[in-house]
Amino acid sequence: MKTPNRNRLPNEEIKAILRAADVIIARGGRTLLAKILKGSREKKVLELGLDTCPVYGYYKSEKLDIITEKIDWMIDFDFLDIEYSGKLPMIVFTERGWQIESDQLTDELLSEWQEWVNQGKLDQDMSYLKDRNRQMILLLLEKVKESGNPAFIPYLMLWEKIEYKKVKEAIRTTIKALENREPVDEQLIQVRAESINEALNGLAPSDFPLKCWVCGKRFTFTVGEQKFFKQKGFQLPKTCKKCREKEAEGRFSRFL
Repeated sequence: MKTPNRNRLPNEEIKAILRAADVIIARGGRTLLAKILKGSREKKVLELGLDTCPVYGYYKSEKLDIITEKIDWMIDFDFLDIEYSGKLPMIVFTERGWQIESDQLTDELLSEWQEWVNQGKLDQDMSYLKDRNRQMILLLLEKVKESGNPAFIPYLMLWEKIEYKKVKEAIRTTIKALENREPVDEQLIQVRAESINEALNGLAPSDFPLKCWVCGKRFTFTVGEQKFFKQKGFQLPKTCKKCREKEAEGRFSRFL
């Protein structure tokens, strides 16, 4: 893996990479993500329908290796992570990354609803929201409530018909809030905005201490070692370098 660009990515680029990652979470890796952002016309990209992603081709003027460096930056700064499916490294969200992505995804869904209202489309298929991430769904309903727009009620009623009990209850609460024109909690909106801004700031990767299971001494797990272990899918080391070297010497001496 190449050393990523240390310059901080602008917030809009962070959001674009997260949006592209959303369509391949746990089923694609860094290379596929880079191809979506590049706008690749490769057969696999088109067969999977990844060219319909809203940020497909976001970096169309960039080279793939530059895009991959940006993705590596996202991994190093705790917006994305790598998990292994067998031997295949798959892109996944970190808690920070999902917080940002769920916020922008719900805004995207709400904008779609508003477009339906503008076009007079009332009888919509709401099944695309079923079995989605519960946290994201509740956030969407909170934003629908905050919109104060009663024109969204027909979509909520259609959605309620196909949902499970707990989500049905949350939808009914949202419908009632819109019907009664309940006041918006401005403080909650402000807190959420501040939380997203804080998440976007990210944290620079740093060394951290671990305790050796053999000698009991503390040793430093460096940023470079963290990247190597993550790339290989290894667990955190349980022994310090000296103890690992002694163990290796012991194994070698048995063959002499």
